[in-house]
Amino acid sequence: MYAEERQQAIAEEVRVAGRASVAELAAKFDVTSETVRRDLAVLERGGHLQRVHGGAVRPEVMRVIGELGIAERETEQIEEKAAIGRAALRFLPPDGGSVLFDAGTTTFRAAEVMPRDRDLTLITNSLPIAGLLAGRHADGLHALGGRVRGLTQATVGAETVAALGRLRVTTAFIGTNGLSEAHGLSTPDPDEAAVKAAMVAAARRVVVLADSSKMEREELSGFAGIDDIDVLITDSGIDPRFSAALSARGVEVVIA
Repeated sequence: MYAEERQQAIAEEVRVAGRASVAELAAKFDVTSETVRRDLAVLERGGHLQRVHGGAVRPEVMRVIGELGIAERETEQIEEKAAIGRAALRFLPPDGGSVLFDAGTTTFRAAEVMPRDRDLTLITNSLPIAGLLAGRHADGLHALGGRVRGLTQATVGAETVAALGRLRVTTAFIGTNGLSEAHGLSTPDPDEAAVKAAMVAAARRVVVLADSSKMEREELSGFAGIDDIDVLITDSGIDPRFSAALSARGVEVVIA
């Protein structure tokens, strides 16, 4: 097989499967890993794929556009996010427990449908979520301090991370911009990633709320691994193969 034919076949493999590893490609085409890496470099320059550690993914998996603010994200996947928010209610802890809400438009939907008659301590770093819950659960609401990041209206920074380090909450509802097997949970901003990592560390149970557009996507800053997730609530757009891979890793995948 000529190099051009092999490269075309590799590009098609990544396009169909979404990703491929160097080891798999070397075995499939009976060439060395170094040859595969050279092929991937050629294909990346042509815009056919994006190289990642150990292999390559479809170019759209690695986002190159700027991070969207709340106003823009609120108009995306509206029905899916609402359904995910409703499905999150089954993972609320018993009365007397505590719930941590990460900032985000999907976690906001979960906060929006929180029952008013529950005796729960609610904690968030999101200004919109804090404002929403203040009129409904004022006695049990705690807002985390810190620098306010205007784009996401979330508190971030050392003060926020330190406050989370002193907490042990029953359940955390976590949002993410990307979720992949290789990179885990990720977000574009390092400060947001540090807060999210502290939230994951503070929770006994981690419930990720993310629509299917976030699946098999990788952002700059990773903040948790697949093994840190207890539950993923998403929509029916998730690739069944990816869902099965997460289940095999011990994640309960819930389709809202």
